[in-house]
Amino acid sequence: MDRVTLFADVLLPLPVKGVFTYRIPFELNEYVQVGQRVAVQFGRKKVYSGLVKEIHQKVPEYVPKYILHLLDEQVLVHPIQFRFWEWLASYYLCTEGEVMHAALPAAFKLASESKLVLMENFSPDEAILDENEYQIIEALVEHQKLSLDEISKKVSFAKVLPIVRNMIDKRYIVMEEELHERYKVKTEKYVSLAEDFQDEEAIRILMDTLGKRAHKQLELLMGFLSLSGGSFDSETELKRSLLLKKTNSNPAVLKTLVDKGVFQVVEHGISRFAESQDQQELKDFKLSPHQQEAYAKILADFEQKQVVLLHGVTSGGKTEIYIKLIEKVIAEGKQVLYLLPEIALTTQIIGRLQQYFGDEVGIYHSRYNTHERAEVWTNVAATEETSLRKKFNIILGPRSAVFLPFTKLGLVIVDEEHDASYKQFDPGPRYNARDAAIYLAGMHQAKVVLGSATPAIETYYNAQEGKYGLASLVERYGGVQMPKIEVVDMREQVRRRQLKAHFSSVLMDQLSTALDKKHQAILFQNRRGFSLRIECEQCQWVPQCKNCDVTLTYHKGSELLKCHYCGFSLGIPSGCSECGSHSLKMKGFGTEKVEEELKLLLPEARIDRMDLDATRSKNAFQRIISDFEEGKTDILIGTQMVTKGLDFDNVHVVGVLSADNMLSYPDFRSNERSYQLMAQVSGRAGRKKKQGKVIIQSYQPEHPIIKQVVDNDYLTMYHQELSGREKFHYPPFYRLIIIRMKHKDPKLLHEAAAAMGMDLKARFGKRIQGPEYPLVSRIRSLYIKQITLKTPRSAHHAKTKELLMSALDEFRKTRRFKSVMVQFDVDPM
Repeated sequence: MDRVTLFADVLLPLPVKGVFTYRIPFELNEYVQVGQRVAVQFGRKKVYSGLVKEIHQKVPEYVPKYILHLLDEQVLVHPIQFRFWEWLASYYLCTEGEVMHAALPAAFKLASESKLVLMENFSPDEAILDENEYQIIEALVEHQKLSLDEISKKVSFAKVLPIVRNMIDKRYIVMEEELHERYKVKTEKYVSLAEDFQDEEAIRILMDTLGKRAHKQLELLMGFLSLSGGSFDSETELKRSLLLKKTNSNPAVLKTLVDKGVFQVVEHGISRFAESQDQQELKDFKLSPHQQEAYAKILADFEQKQVVLLHGVTSGGKTEIYIKLIEKVIAEGKQVLYLLPEIALTTQIIGRLQQYFGDEVGIYHSRYNTHERAEVWTNVAATEETSLRKKFNIILGPRSAVFLPFTKLGLVIVDEEHDASYKQFDPGPRYNARDAAIYLAGMHQAKVVLGSATPAIETYYNAQEGKYGLASLVERYGGVQMPKIEVVDMREQVRRRQLKAHFSSVLMDQLSTALDKKHQAILFQNRRGFSLRIECEQCQWVPQCKNCDVTLTYHKGSELLKCHYCGFSLGIPSGCSECGSHSLKMKGFGTEKVEEELKLLLPEARIDRMDLDATRSKNAFQRIISDFEEGKTDILIGTQMVTKGLDFDNVHVVGVLSADNMLSYPDFRSNERSYQLMAQVSGRAGRKKKQGKVIIQSYQPEHPIIKQVVDNDYLTMYHQELSGREKFHYPPFYRLIIIRMKHKDPKLLHEAAAAMGMDLKARFGKRIQGPEYPLVSRIRSLYIKQITLKTPRSAHHAKTKELLMSALDEFRKTRRFKSVMVQFDVDPM
């Protein structure tokens, strides 16, 4: 066989352009495949796991390093994923390495750990070593390799780094890089009969022998035979844990029988996900006439168009239509991606889908640990059934699920497609999962359904222009009436002194009535924490974050003032740091305060809260939602999480505590978002044959958006917003790209932004706005300036991005600007 020299182009999870060519060791030639991970040296010391993107025989101009290890047996990423990553990097103006870093589960992203070893040929000599150095050398002689943390523990002092550096300089020790695999297949031990005891006669003789003096061993053997149905063949295996539990035995007895050659114990890889024992369909599942009409329209539009918008009222029964579409695609042997904006929604939807599709349904989100996410990834990537479990053909998840390595995607469902949670902000790539999913589906020749009761204006515009198909659900399922919405004028409530804390008399009456009738309620306040800020009544001093240009929010549960941008926290000040006054007052209110005040006003009510602070643990969403579904909670208070597609049978009252905060936010999307949030949370009321009641509290009840919410008038809101956006050059008529610049030195940032702004204005003219400071001009000790580029829909966007990258390259040539961070945010939300 000829000795062929092969090279691999390897993609690394780093924000650097392009791929890096490595030589494949001859002994790995027949094993390395595109899409597998390999360990490679990058730079002088670091070792990373990269992905093989291409294998070839083109000899590079430099002497390439060898691939160190092949890390996978199966392919993790398919060629179509690499093409998808290339598009993401090109469209969102980032590197493929950044996309890879965002896409792969943490368990697959391996970086080396520094280990200390003795310098070769070094002989320890007490005469030249001080006491600390001698202890470190002694530890290394015993253990060969140790990390800094391990050395610190061995020698019992924390500040070990200066000593280690000195020892490296003296050439006593040296640093090595060692790669650690994070993902391991979960295993379980199984017990079976050894070959010599796989017939009835041998077992009879053994039982006679054990019966004389080893009764516990006999009981264990008889228990095995009972549990295995009296089978003697080698294929019959029992879980070791189950066998010991059912026979009330212990590991020592089992070990004795293994040592005697009666049993053999083997380990098998198992899934981290429990498989349901039965699968039964919901009975009498039929689409209503309106649902059937929408379903037929979707299928008809799919004949001509790749994407269809399903515009349906809240509680219109979109999920049932999704299930029918999934059934059709699964019957064709294809995969389904079901995107949801919040992890909380997967809790409700997964149960419903598993009733129809059983173990074909998988979930992929950040609350899973690294091993669970890696197992879902490998399951989806596999081109055939794995030994661990049945293949997931339906995947539910938030935006990160769009990166999974699908091989035969047939349908993508983007539920609540308008939601801003589909947009990734930091770190890069700053992608929109809805738009990325549409492109991914096109690569697979798959179809896309975008579902929402309040579609994004850009989406509805595309449907009106004929780019997308459009199917409508105009009635609630089962003839349920839309909720009755009442707007409370908070100015009148204040004037008449009818307010109780932050609750109007109308809302309190409705809550009391609902509790009397054993109904439930949802209260929406789009601020978490207890109080938005603490303010001095004498000089108006407000505690600020030391790293960001924002005030600190008071959290009563932890008795801390916290920054919601960087996590910085402070204890509660006893007095004003400016004037020394002790007259500090809390201003504003968040979900924490709402919960506390409501417990005082309605002590008999069982109240729970769903916001970021209350749902940090893995199963918090499930507990809160299950308690509410089962009637263990009377009133659920929450932020945006409670507005997104949750379906509760017994909710009769919904309260929007402060509509004005949303309406007054300085953003061109504020009206659209306010309508969406209020309409969505209103839709939680009056489901399942009961008309609900919605109370909206506002100091400007005459605001057009509030009136449109009351009238459920999406189209009027859409047309009003459309005219304003066309006039002021906003989406859907123009596309936006924000160039965000950051640096810890405000003066240098100002100069850099001015230079970049001048260059961009020379290239794009009046389409450039800025540079200017954003609303929050400093985050995590970095000052921020931004430049906005507006381009017409008809513009050549590839050329626009080419000019932007050219401007960035020119900017980087100025040496003093090299430390300035430049980020591109394409299609900002």
